[in-house]
Amino acid sequence: MYYPYARPLYVMAKAAGPLCNLRCQYCYYLEKQHLAPSLNPSPEEEGSVTDKSLPPREGMRGAMSDSLLESYVRDYIQLQQTPEVLFTWHGGEPMLRPLSFYKQAVRYQQYYGRGRQISNSIQTNGTLLTPEWCRFLHDEGWLVGLSIDGTKEMHDAYRVDAKGEGTWQRVVDAIHMLQDYGVEWNAMATVNHANVSQPLAFYTFFRDELHCQFLQLSPVVERIRHHSDGRHLAQLFDENCAIAPYSVKPAEWGKFLCDIFDEWVRHDVGEMFVNVFDATLAGWMGVAPGICVYAEECGHAVVMEHNGDVYSCDHFVFPQYRLGNILTNGLPQMVYGEKQTAFSRLKKDSLPRQCRECLWLKACHGECPRLRFLHTADGEPGLNYLCAGYKIFFQHVAPYIDFMRNELLAGRPASGVMTAFV
Repeated sequence: MYYPYARPLYVMAKAAGPLCNLRCQYCYYLEKQHLAPSLNPSPEEEGSVTDKSLPPREGMRGAMSDSLLESYVRDYIQLQQTPEVLFTWHGGEPMLRPLSFYKQAVRYQQYYGRGRQISNSIQTNGTLLTPEWCRFLHDEGWLVGLSIDGTKEMHDAYRVDAKGEGTWQRVVDAIHMLQDYGVEWNAMATVNHANVSQPLAFYTFFRDELHCQFLQLSPVVERIRHHSDGRHLAQLFDENCAIAPYSVKPAEWGKFLCDIFDEWVRHDVGEMFVNVFDATLAGWMGVAPGICVYAEECGHAVVMEHNGDVYSCDHFVFPQYRLGNILTNGLPQMVYGEKQTAFSRLKKDSLPRQCRECLWLKACHGECPRLRFLHTADGEPGLNYLCAGYKIFFQHVAPYIDFMRNELLAGRPASGVMTAFV
């Protein structure tokens, strides 16, 4: 059967499901264990993961089976219409699966890829990294996304293990190990109540101490709503929910971005890449950003749990957003089907008038739908919680981004902005 692919297909594979050896206080994914029995480990399994930080046994309910792994690799490669095929391994903590699992994944990729260019990336908290892992990651050319929230004080405020102890030193040691083995890595940092008030200390830590070249920023915003099944976080359409205390406030987020941008735009353009700034420039240029939250439509990437269930988005792993199962429904039918298409278009179609008429729509497109739980001044629903912060940021950076855009259109590097506003 022929499928008219309008865009690449991306699947975020959860090899260990939502299981994790850490207990980060702001984590939105760990509680997904409560949504289905297959995602909920037994007391014995829970103890082995949280107390001893051991990888799950083969056959554990939070572990992707070998047969599913083979089916996923085969089907995913066959669907791709681009020369390069990118596999993304996420969690929970994907390194709770043993290294042998990923070595087997590479063997399947080589067999079914039949000479095609295969790339892999893995997002990890770093605490289970070993020299053996690093040799594998280096030799196979995997990109590692490493989660770290800044300095020790910032990071250990929320990123703790099952005993409630901070994990910063273990993560920094993991970064140094990656660097020693020549493994390519990016930093993924949440911006939360513990670090949002110290933007320059945050940014210079990544630049001057970790020598990080690629920095991904993700604002933490969650609402509290207790459920009978044990979950405690709200969904998009829940109303009258309190903002979780570890969340950032809109004005804080805007100032945080402005202060970091001022340092970056004077010293680091072309040397250090910050995802929000890159996406902002892309919006000014009229091209697709590298981050889904700033894209015009959603749905360009789906999530596959360890049992083969596929959901519309990493932030929408709820029963109503389940598309089916890879073993019974097929990836193209799910990802390009009517349900996912409606989910994709909803981001644009549900924008309130205030957003559609906004000067900065080109840069944010209403940001992530999961945060659209406010009402506009006219009382219309669908306003993003962080809207006021983004307005502060976009207005502040507009002269610089205008200049960078014009430089790129003229065939000159954007780095010229570093001397243009002295």
